[in-house]
Amino acid sequence: MKFYVIGDVTVDHLYHLDHLPRPGEEVTPLRSSMKPGGAGGTISVTLARLGHTVTLAARVGSDPFAEYAMSQVRLSGVGMGAIQQDERHLTSTITVMQTEHGERTMISDGAANRQLDPAKLKKKDIEASDALIVNAYSLIEGPQREYSLQAIEYARAAKRAVPVFIDLGTGAVNKARTSLLDDVIGADYLSLNQHELQALTGTGSISAALAKLGQAGAQRVVVKVGKMGSITWTPTETELVDAVLPEGDVVDSTGAGDTFTATFAHAVLGGLSMAQAAKAANAAGALAATSVGAQERPITAADLADVLPKAKK
Repeated sequence: MKFYVIGDVTVDHLYHLDHLPRPGEEVTPLRSSMKPGGAGGTISVTLARLGHTVTLAARVGSDPFAEYAMSQVRLSGVGMGAIQQDERHLTSTITVMQTEHGERTMISDGAANRQLDPAKLKKKDIEASDALIVNAYSLIEGPQREYSLQAIEYARAAKRAVPVFIDLGTGAVNKARTSLLDDVIGADYLSLNQHELQALTGTGSISAALAKLGQAGAQRVVVKVGKMGSITWTPTETELVDAVLPEGDVVDSTGAGDTFTATFAHAVLGGLSMAQAAKAANAAGALAATSVGAQERPITAADLADVLPKAKK
């Protein structure tokens, strides 16, 4: 399958702490690391490792971080034809501080990613794809927003169906709130977590939020609900898909949601039902969290075969 992915590539600075610092407090991390990350990069790497042909549309600076941010993308064989370089803006970075109790706070700089030039988008590349995946950070601001909206329009207008997967992100939803709804409601598949779902819809419960999405015209939604697994929704059916416990300890949740999204798209295009695809995605997201770094733990067809023996590569 051919995937076209629009999203950020970043350098992630990860700090695992006993507790999150209070204003003015200096703390020493239990451990720290620097890893390549970003939703676009992680989704692309996951799909490429699962055997797909992937083109990633992202933008990096001309600084020393650029090559590191792209290191796993290159190593995984992701197509580089839509990668842009920015001479003025730095490669995006994210600082993540998290505790073993699941508390997390982040400092995110969109930087070069937000400058993704829509003039370089090629309609034929979207039309030639089997699916388009857009991370919602790409829909927030700057030229990157115009690029993403145009790509979605190309996919919808294509003579051969190009399904659109849109994955939300907490920072994107917190910034745009309910105004993001109009941009994402037309997706063939919309994935998001419980906080993002309720913030996007301005509601106080999952059931009310899904009802509002249905009223707005949503067709297929998958909600990540942490240790409970995920929920798949269509206008006629709602199903809770149980979590799949990983082999190994959960040490870092960074990028687990992006791994979930990539695996879900992989399974859907492989012919599985939404519930089956969500089960595979639950397993992949959990496995990703057993290593430090968004792209550190490869997800393979063998991993998914343990959960879904009939899953297609």
